[in-house]
Amino acid sequence: MVLETPAIAALHAWRPDLRICALVEPWCAAVLEGNSAVSEVILSRGFVETAGELRRHHFPIVFNQHGGPRSALLTAASGSPVRVCWSGYQYSFLYNVHVPDKQEFFGTADVHTVEHRISQFYWAGLPRGPIPRTQVFPQTDAAETVTRALNEKGIARGAAYAVLQPGARLPAMRWPVEKFAEIARWLRESRGIASVVNIGRGDAEVAAEVRHSMSDCAAVMDSLDVRELIALIAGARLFVGNDSGPAHVAAAAGRPSVVIFSTTNPKEWHPWRTEHRIIHTGMVFESRRGDKSIAARADRTIDSIGIDEVRAACDDLLAVVTAARPAGEDQSSARDTVRDKSS
Repeated sequence: MVLETPAIAALHAWRPDLRICALVEPWCAAVLEGNSAVSEVILSRGFVETAGELRRHHFPIVFNQHGGPRSALLTAASGSPVRVCWSGYQYSFLYNVHVPDKQEFFGTADVHTVEHRISQFYWAGLPRGPIPRTQVFPQTDAAETVTRALNEKGIARGAAYAVLQPGARLPAMRWPVEKFAEIARWLRESRGIASVVNIGRGDAEVAAEVRHSMSDCAAVMDSLDVRELIALIAGARLFVGNDSGPAHVAAAAGRPSVVIFSTTNPKEWHPWRTEHRIIHTGMVFESRRGDKSIAARADRTIDSIGIDEVRAACDDLLAVVTAARPAGEDQSSARDTVRDKSS
């Protein structure tokens, strides 16, 4: 959903008269909270209930930006006269506008997921141009909740902190927790930056190890909802983590980010248009349909990525961000100035 926001912003900027509605899973609806380009968020419930809700809207056009079987059936059930998806996806007969996949559309398979997503809108008439950055909008009440939680863990209001994300979807995507602990200690001792570890809803496999290895060097946050996670990351000086949803939240919040990649393709999933540094295993990928790539071979595993590599990336990134901050700005401000970086 975070990577959906550039297409929404571009569409709204071109045609502010359009009413843009987004169908989302309830748990991630907070990603669109405060987004003025979105007229309505429709929560995905049971199939019959959701299909009925879509039909009642009488949408003139529906874009399926997911492509799976359930979303295909919901697209058809909407009753929209124009139903858009990429060519070759499941149940393609349910669509009457078939968008060429990335290789045909862009002439290359090396495109970011944001670019792949927006191709549907280009095909339907959105003029091509610079693609906006991703965006999230932290809410005041969530920020206050996070501030109180940090204070209870010894991080005072206005203090500089980094958010660390040791979790990721698959084990092969996770840099070792003990190495994250070393980064937390280094940030505290050499930079005066506290560390906050996010343990999200999908991080159960590393939760016990995080509490064992990092309780002496970081504040562990293990009960944040998405609204609170957005507020936490938006207030951070730095984000350091594996390729994951929170890494994209950090980019959307304009936070400078060091992201560690292994079995996912950095060309498709790097932080979109915010200052960042990538550490990767040298994995070679074979492109597949849409935003999918198959990991073919790597020079090394993610475990072998050294602490010095990540530390150097943090140093470099913090130096750039500090240099870009206007003179006189509070060094602990949550509104660090960052430069756009699209790679």
